[in-house]
Amino acid sequence: MTLIYCYDAYCGWCYGFSEVMKKINSTYKNKLEIEVISGGMILPEHPVHISATAAYIESAYKNVEAVTGVKFGDDYLWHIKNPHQSDWYPNSEKPAIALCIFKEYHPDQQVLFAADLQYALHYEGRDLCDDEAYRHLLEKYNIPVEDFNSKLYDEFYKAEAYAEFDLCKKLQVTAFPAVLAQESESKFHLVARGYTNFETMDKRLKEVLI
Repeated sequence: MTLIYCYDAYCGWCYGFSEVMKKINSTYKNKLEIEVISGGMILPEHPVHISATAAYIESAYKNVEAVTGVKFGDDYLWHIKNPHQSDWYPNSEKPAIALCIFKEYHPDQQVLFAADLQYALHYEGRDLCDDEAYRHLLEKYNIPVEDFNSKLYDEFYKAEAYAEFDLCKKLQVTAFPAVLAQESESKFHLVARGYTNFETMDKRLKEVLI
């Protein structure tokens, strides 16, 4: 059975869900294949500045903190609270491509890498549209920098990322995070829609695995 985690690097609720997924990963890694796929939450036809969504994020992030226990970092919140001084133009494409590349190197650690991407953005305030935002993670996972940076602009990996966006749509995932257990080519069990705590997910997975 495969567990499919539909997420987006820019999704604040997915950031809050990261610790739950890391615990699911460590608990079920010998029982389930776990696949992380990117949803393409932010794919503007033309670049859109962070000021367009900053007011919404500023009102919403506290709710994510209250429900999940996660903390958003000051370096991230600076861009949210001072949007007109920010140079951010959020776009889900590059972190999705980065995840596709990462899977070639460490397919068994994709949950951890997805969590690291979200921490890099939401706590450390790194711009995931900037190639340099990934350098510290390449060192952590022993991935050659030049090879990775070259693949970021390879059409093959861009196509892989967009195939993941399409898969989320086919799975009828309209909001993130979402987790589905795939029993067969056509049979799926919904394990989580939106933030779900570990205890609830653990109970649902045990029922599916019986």
